Amino acid sequence: MPCCLYSVNKMRRQIFRMSSRAAAALLPRRAVTAVTLWLRRKTTRSKNTGDFCQSNQVSQDSFNMDHPAAKKTCCESVQDFFTSAKFLIYMGHALSTWGDRMWNFAVAVFLVELYGNSLLLTAVYGLVVAGSVLLLGAIIGDWVDRNPRLKVAQTSLLVQNSCVIACGVLLMVVFQYKEQLASLYSGWILTICYILVITIANIANLASTATSITIQRDWVVVVAGQDSSKLADMNATVRIIDQLTNILAPMLVGQIMAFGSHFIGCGFISGWNLCSMCLEYTLLWKVYQKTPALAMKGGQKESGQELKQLNNQKDLENGQNPEESSQPLMNEASMVEKADSSKEQSCCYQVTEPLRTLKSGWVAYYNQNIFLAGLSLACLYMTVLGFDCITTGYAYTQGLNGSVLSLLMGASAVFGICGTVAFTWIRKKCGLIRTGFISGVAQLSCLLLCVASVFTPGSPFNLNVSPFQDLYSHLMGETTLLEPDHNIHVGVNATSSAPSEELPTPLESYISVSLLFAGVIAARVGLWSFDLTVTQLIQENVIESERGVINGVQNSMNYLLDLLHFIMVILAPNPEAFGLLVIISVSFVAIGHAMYFRFAFKSLGTRLFLCCSPEQKVETAESPSLPTTV
Repeated sequence: MPCCLYSVNKMRRQIFRMSSRAAAALLPRRAVTAVTLWLRRKTTRSKNTGDFCQSNQVSQDSFNMDHPAAKKTCCESVQDFFTSAKFLIYMGHALSTWGDRMWNFAVAVFLVELYGNSLLLTAVYGLVVAGSVLLLGAIIGDWVDRNPRLKVAQTSLLVQNSCVIACGVLLMVVFQYKEQLASLYSGWILTICYILVITIANIANLASTATSITIQRDWVVVVAGQDSSKLADMNATVRIIDQLTNILAPMLVGQIMAFGSHFIGCGFISGWNLCSMCLEYTLLWKVYQKTPALAMKGGQKESGQELKQLNNQKDLENGQNPEESSQPLMNEASMVEKADSSKEQSCCYQVTEPLRTLKSGWVAYYNQNIFLAGLSLACLYMTVLGFDCITTGYAYTQGLNGSVLSLLMGASAVFGICGTVAFTWIRKKCGLIRTGFISGVAQLSCLLLCVASVFTPGSPFNLNVSPFQDLYSHLMGETTLLEPDHNIHVGVNATSSAPSEELPTPLESYISVSLLFAGVIAARVGLWSFDLTVTQLIQENVIESERGVINGVQNSMNYLLDLLHFIMVILAPNPEAFGLLVIISVSFVAIGHAMYFRFAFKSLGTRLFLCCSPEQKVETAESPSLPTTV
């Protein structure tokens, strides 16, 4: 091609030179013009051909660059997935969750066994754990925000697993030498061991909370990037891992303790956490290397800027011009900064810093756009309609044995996994906010079966029996309860009907408890879908520098409502009052979903009911603080 262009240009120059000197004598003018036009067309065609070839090459190169997977084989794609940061996060989370579920199940059993088959140590441990997260949740989240991601993840991982290992070793010593320890110093050495076990286990739970905030609420968002669909898929996968480990891990450690001993169980859990800690540490490092965005973390906002922003929002709500009050605000902020700088060196200022962090965390949580959504999720913890010790204990008094309860728990896990799968599908079809609304309607509809179970035959619900009857005796353990019949084949379950009343038939006696568990199991689909919705709303609408503290406060809210539901059970512990607890629980769930409906309607308006229209919300000047994710 270059030779052709060179020859054409050479002939063209010769003809022009000849036409300027003696072409008129050699050739007619028309012949010279015809040859010149032919050469021009030849040159243009050659040039266009070269450009076309070059453009084809560029297009092919750009296609290869834009579609690198087109050249990859199936094996290479599978290899890339198993070495991706997303899969490594799944592996690390599975190892961490498996160890947590084994420990949470085993520590309750260990404490019951240590204190002579009494629930006292287990109750104290539960109260200490819930109170610690309630008080320190915001402080833990603030620590997560203030430090680099890798440092936070590694520190919380090492503290958590080291505490579990130390606690396991201490429990092995207590189980092996319990009689000798009880004889020393009138049993005070054994009491100190109990205190150490609860304290170390509580520290491990706080470190686990920090790990959960770091990985599930921050690292997952960064790995997903700006892809909302990828974030939803990762959240759903993480939740499926939680569901599976919640069933399988206690089964494994339970079999080990059943066929071995509690001593062997402690040793197995300690060894598992030692190996898991090394693997998780390596996986975290690999994820950090594969995701450069994790090294960049948004800084904290200055107090003056945050105060100014909050004041501007209040001025907009009151119809005032924010510029009118900006100057006094700046003066006030500068005065506060000067006052704070003079106090920073004082010891009292440093001592009270955790209290100020706690207060600022709760204030920041209240000022979030997704405050109502987070509060609605916390309201769902104020319920006895879950597979915890309360509901299973009630079922035990109604004649269901352990085998049936285990099958019901397995069915609950299956329905929970279905809820996570339904979340990803509904979100793609209807949008994120509408998914929460649909999930809430589905959950409330299923819980109506629980309300109906209160008034069906076989229910022990009786308003004539006061829920507070013999409360002191129940708390102090001075009354001896009737031993329930745990045989599923017995026709009559434990009810509080008067002796003169006719006892229910074998079929009627299980209608109430069957409706109760049918509603609880079916509601898991809407529950887990709603939980994932609120989780992703928090991930997408909270700025990077406040993710830790906001999620820490959210955990505190969840534990607060969870504590209230245990207090509610303590005040009404008899089976006759369980129906009242069911009605109160459904009421709190309805209040929570009403809060979410207000949040969703404020965000979308009447477009909330267009369930097949996943268009994005356009942010307006009248509502600049609303979330943009539909």
